[in-house]
Amino acid sequence: MFAIILFLPALALAGTEMTDSKSVAPAPETPKEWEFRIGIPGWLPSISGDSGVRGLVGTSDVSFSELFDHLTHIPLVLSIDARYRRWEFFGDGQYLEVGASATLPGILFTDAHLHLKDGLIEAFVGYRVIDCEKGHLTLFAGARYNYEDVNLSIVDNGDPRLPRLRELLGFPTKSEATGSIDWVDPVIGARGKVKIGKATSLYAEGDIGGFDANSDAAYEIRREGTTLVRTPRSSEDWSYQLQGGFEFQVSRWFWVQVGYRWLRTDFVSAGFTNKTDLHGPIVQGGVNF
Repeated sequence: MFAIILFLPALALAGTEMTDSKSVAPAPETPKEWEFRIGIPGWLPSISGDSGVRGLVGTSDVSFSELFDHLTHIPLVLSIDARYRRWEFFGDGQYLEVGASATLPGILFTDAHLHLKDGLIEAFVGYRVIDCEKGHLTLFAGARYNYEDVNLSIVDNGDPRLPRLRELLGFPTKSEATGSIDWVDPVIGARGKVKIGKATSLYAEGDIGGFDANSDAAYEIRREGTTLVRTPRSSEDWSYQLQGGFEFQVSRWFWVQVGYRWLRTDFVSAGFTNKTDLHGPIVQGGVNF
């Protein structure tokens, strides 16, 4: 009995400590004011559409499965993302060179080889209009720098009916048209992310740019009868982009995205034409800190 009486104060003290430890909640983790993400996108898209220089327009179609055979250099890619509270600063860049066969409708030379150098750099500022634990939505605006270098090597298609006609018109059996151009488009868009698991999210992004900011007088070389004529055509400057997929937070520092990206460019100015679709799977890995 005496032992029980001696043990009661200790038991009461232990119960008090247990109650106190349960009642004290851990201090919430203070969110970081700055967050950074650096990634390397692996985007090798299918390329289809019209590309032209000096009024000559060629049509090409290179599928994703064929792209490795047509790449002349390893693509250069990089993405950077910084966030301060609700403000976001992000961008990416890509440069690739592709060589492919092309057709020249309406011209005496029906076979051509297209060598295309295509680059873009995007930079945006955004604000999170929705920002919660399960996801966020950002509205953004910025600019997209575009660079294009086109080389059209035009060759004789071997048709025996055309050599004399080409000779009368003063066309060589082989010719080449080259040129480059760059321009900057204003861009607006939205992007967001929703958590669907502890380390898995769905992400999506879309934007529209150009707004005919760089539209100017344009022309195209076409054949009318036995004469090549320079015909005026409407100038335009628009671009559209969509992408989305899954993001996996592999560890505290590393993340991976798997998705699909589509970029449409409608640019016609002077003798340059870039009306192409780039679309295909994209895999991106990076670090956050």
